[in-house]
Amino acid sequence: MVARAANGGKSGAAAKLSKRMAEPALALEGGAPVLGRYRPLRLLGSGGSGSVWLARDERTGLDVALKIIAREGKAAARAEREAAAAARLRHPACLRAYAFARDARHVYIAYEFVPGRTFREAMRAGELCDAVAIEACAQVCDALAHAHAAGILHRDVKPSNVLLADGERVSARLLDFGLARMAEAETLTEQGDVPGTLAYISPERLAGEEANEAADVWAVGVMLWEALAGQHPFWQGSMLDTARAIERGAPPLAELRPDLPKGLLRLVDRALALDPSRRPSAAELARGLRGAATPRRRKRGRSVRVGVVVPREASRAGAAGLAAAFAGWTAAELPFYPHGWAAGLALGAAALTLVRERLGLAVALAVPVLPLGNVSSGLALLYALVALAWLALCWREPRSGLLFALGSLLAPVGALGLFPLATAGVRAPVRRAAQAALAVLAAMVVAGIRHAPLPLTGAPAPLGVGVGGATGPLDVAGSLARAAAAQSGLLVEAAALGLVALALPYARAWGRWGGAGLGALMLALTLLPVPAASALQLVAAAWITAAAVALAPPWPRARSGS
Repeated sequence: MVARAANGGKSGAAAKLSKRMAEPALALEGGAPVLGRYRPLRLLGSGGSGSVWLARDERTGLDVALKIIAREGKAAARAEREAAAAARLRHPACLRAYAFARDARHVYIAYEFVPGRTFREAMRAGELCDAVAIEACAQVCDALAHAHAAGILHRDVKPSNVLLADGERVSARLLDFGLARMAEAETLTEQGDVPGTLAYISPERLAGEEANEAADVWAVGVMLWEALAGQHPFWQGSMLDTARAIERGAPPLAELRPDLPKGLLRLVDRALALDPSRRPSAAELARGLRGAATPRRRKRGRSVRVGVVVPREASRAGAAGLAAAFAGWTAAELPFYPHGWAAGLALGAAALTLVRERLGLAVALAVPVLPLGNVSSGLALLYALVALAWLALCWREPRSGLLFALGSLLAPVGALGLFPLATAGVRAPVRRAAQAALAVLAAMVVAGIRHAPLPLTGAPAPLGVGVGGATGPLDVAGSLARAAAAQSGLLVEAAALGLVALALPYARAWGRWGGAGLGALMLALTLLPVPAASALQLVAAAWITAAAVALAPPWPRARSGS
């Protein structure tokens, strides 16, 4: 979508006004050319201030994004302000405005049409890798530096106002200067009115101070923090709590992403400094981001890179394969579905994952519910609750939601200890640790179903856990807890591998010393508390993990969705 209306809650009269604004534009499709020139082709999007259409300029033959705003209230004045700002900006990262016109009912702005999606949409899809996020924010800073030099403040920088153009190279456009303020112009806002979207507004503006260039830089800093950390630094669920969080300031990004270059971490922290005078200018931030994102060459020797940055489509295909394997195996091994359904469920889960990753993850997790109900209703209910909790935990990174299933494939070949390395692309520390721990538990469950020796310890699988016919999920949970306690060594191994996965980016930040330390930690956690564990497997896994961490540079980092 090429342009977005300013976000914000609407109620009562505002909602009715928004409806009146959108209704006339919805009747344009297939009609006569607007202003005798622009023929609407299809609706790109609509919001409280109007709508945006893909239109054909019949004079030039070019496709344009035609923004249509009703001439009511502040919307028309903001549109004129937007057009005036766009007319003064000539920069590749600023969406180019071709024309501005008005009639009795609407205001029209014709922009260049750039196919793509917004920064927000890419984040929600889990397909915004670190390098793309940093370069896109650097280009936004280039656009802001150009605007600031022209005496224009944007005042509404946020992910939904940044367009990522389709193509192999990163190409960002800063959209929607509807709230812009120009040096010689009076502000549109009234006394005490703070324009923009709350979650990206700087603390000085919340305090009622005049907007300046540093406020735009703050908003870019929030975007960076959110994209790199996988969560918003301030949003608390309510406007009041969010405003209080903004006033307190953002926690250091290093707490969630210690693997990132220290220069980048310092730069993000500077952009989010509570004191506006301590923030870099937009041009300085752009230069700093590009410098921090460029890996430094080592003076001696060659940098050996362990691991591969997985292309986006290959990563999506891998997620689809895991969904197919999980759904197909559980449908085949747990009696319930008719013959042939396992293949159909596997294909369905894979197809849904390719279309909508969260939907594919949900369907794959739902497949075992009915078969488990054959064993006991309590077991099915308990599993459903756990699956819902897991779905919520992996909501931001659905592509890696079934990564734990790899544990069942690594265990039979004695490679389960390598699983923490497989979590290197998972952003959030909690999800990384949970994936590794669950991989051990999943391998244990699979071994029990197949009556094979348990992973890592080689102990015989239990013949039963006493959950058959149980109707209450608490009774089932108690039985499973007692069965797990009988295999306390495996629980220790699950916790140990979870801690190794948690520490992985911290160790990578320290290079060779970090790798050596992580290998030693892994040996101490997995072998000392569980003497019966397979020493050969775990020593080999610790050496390989240590070597991978020591030889891999901390930047760039492969991530889910990259």
